[in-house]
Amino acid sequence: MSQNHVSGMESSAISVLKRAVELDHSGRFQESLVCYQEGIQLLMDVLKASVKDDSKRGHYREKIKGYMDRAEQIKTHVNQLKEDGKYHEQIRISEDATGHSYESLFKPYMSSFLTEVWVEDPYIRHIHQLYNFLRFCEMLLKAPCKVKKVHLLTSQDEADSGQQRGALSEIKESLSAQGVTLDLQYSSTIHDREIRFDSGWIIKIGRGLDYFKRPKGRFSIGYCDYDLRQCHETSVDIFHTKHTKTLEIQTS
Repeated sequence: MSQNHVSGMESSAISVLKRAVELDHSGRFQESLVCYQEGIQLLMDVLKASVKDDSKRGHYREKIKGYMDRAEQIKTHVNQLKEDGKYHEQIRISEDATGHSYESLFKPYMSSFLTEVWVEDPYIRHIHQLYNFLRFCEMLLKAPCKVKKVHLLTSQDEADSGQQRGALSEIKESLSAQGVTLDLQYSSTIHDREIRFDSGWIIKIGRGLDYFKRPKGRFSIGYCDYDLRQCHETSVDIFHTKHTKTLEIQTS
């Protein structure tokens, strides 16, 4: 392996671990765990490539042990908070911020155990909101989990219910072809916005899935890649409950 490649991996590891420490210090533990794990793996790859330099190998081993110990402490702390039903963290998305695609936001809370998802959002009505929901479903299909059922509770678009129903029907059919069932229900009194996973995670976004700004044009950066799309200011609250049986959506 070339020295340049090793240096590149080292730079990536430093960058990811720096982010892990920042998230750790700000109390965003689940996100920091993901970064610690990625950074540690990169450092281990650097260690394997540094076979001829004993001093470097010793330095990397020491760093890896320190980060692994901290990751283990966080894991224990998070598990205890979950056990006590006290897990809560908040992410603030600032006005015009980027880097907050659905993949980036939900990744820390998705595991291979996730099989069922509940989306409660009154504003899956207009075209861009329907596309948001479609992108969310695509994200679920790409994730390392086996989601088999998605529940959507939303309000009906009184101005153009035909467009909304047609789009959601098409999404339902498309998901079915992927082996995923979409359970669709409407409510005229829905006002809460939250997403729930059968693994116990509850994610409440102030603006629901509709926190992205309109792109400047169809051929402007951020039109396709939501990590590059500017956001509206909003807050995201994450909770965890062991009582997943209480996650059933109650319709009005």
